[in-house]
Amino acid sequence: MESIDPLEQTLHTARALVLADLAAGEVAAADVVSMVEDSVVQRRWWVEQWPEGAEFVAGLVAQDVQDALLETYGRWPLCPVCGSGDPHALDVEPELGPDPHWVCHKAGVKVAAVGSLGTAAGGTSPS
Repeated sequence: MESIDPLEQTLHTARALVLADLAAGEVAAADVVSMVEDSVVQRRWWVEQWPEGAEFVAGLVAQDVQDALLETYGRWPLCPVCGSGDPHALDVEPELGPDPHWVCHKAGVKVAAVGSLGTAAGGTSPS
């Protein structure tokens, strides 16, 4: 039985977490999935250069996709915590660190771990 390369496992996990968050926000269209794949390709190179950064990859992929979406779709993911005021996006914290979370800076709260947005929104989509 061959073992999975830890680098590939890290990238696979990052891809899965970000895709789960995209699906929770119902924005997992084919072109958006391509954005995730593009980020994973770039981050593969990054982690090959800096293996100690492996635990930061999920947060980095989430930020890459967030930036790419801003150019084409607009802000993502929108904050599910603040019910009033202008819609605003969550941020990934730490920007470069392990255990990345989506955070609302307006309310000053951790909303969900990267990959867990579906549970943070109560599992229901806004109508």
